[in-house]
Amino acid sequence: MSATLDQQDEVVEITATGFDNTDAKAQHPGAPRITNPYLAGRREWNERYGDLITRAQNWRTAAFLSGAANLLLIFGIIAVAMRSHIVPYIIPIDSAGRVINAAPADQASVADERMVHAAIFDWVQAARTVSSDQQAELRLIDKVYSMLGKGAAAQTYVTEYYRANSPFDRARTQTVTVDIHSVVNSSDKTLEVEWQETTRDLDGQVKETETYRGSFTTTINPPNDEQTARLNPLGIYITHANWSKVL
Repeated sequence: MSATLDQQDEVVEITATGFDNTDAKAQHPGAPRITNPYLAGRREWNERYGDLITRAQNWRTAAFLSGAANLLLIFGIIAVAMRSHIVPYIIPIDSAGRVINAAPADQASVADERMVHAAIFDWVQAARTVSSDQQAELRLIDKVYSMLGKGAAAQTYVTEYYRANSPFDRARTQTVTVDIHSVVNSSDKTLEVEWQETTRDLDGQVKETETYRGSFTTTINPPNDEQTARLNPLGIYITHANWSKVL
């Protein structure tokens, strides 16, 4: 009887100290279940916070996957936007409204004869006009030089003409208007232009009327940047120019 009580006291003492109950049960099969405070605390932690930690990890994983998918979509949209699916066409028509030819804009020839004629028409008017409006005259001169080949003979010819006949000096006493009579091809690159110039004083009274004839050689060099395209969108340049009064 005394031995039995001593064994029970030993089991209770082990329980109080918090040792693992595995060996105790093996040594004392009839002893009550012994609880380890460390294991109990860990079990309580897992039950209380384990689900929260798991859910947080799941949300982080979902957020990462969502962000990666959004990045892929953004790059995909940019790639699609950079690929143009619209092909512009130029469709010229004749005077009767019939289609002459149709081709994509990147295949259409800029060296259409009518375009060249219109460009030379405007250029001669800009080069020979004298305006009393200084800002308007500056714009005309800018237009003239935008169609002159850099370093070409035409550039030298026009610069010397302006030095000898400054439109700003002439505008102090007179103005000149230009009326183009004809623009015809003398070869595939050279055009002959005939025009009439009317000189007026500052009161608008006609002082004289003269006829001129000029020869202009052109070349085509389509623009490859936005600034050049604004100044000379067709890329038509004059490489040789000369004119004289028709007596």
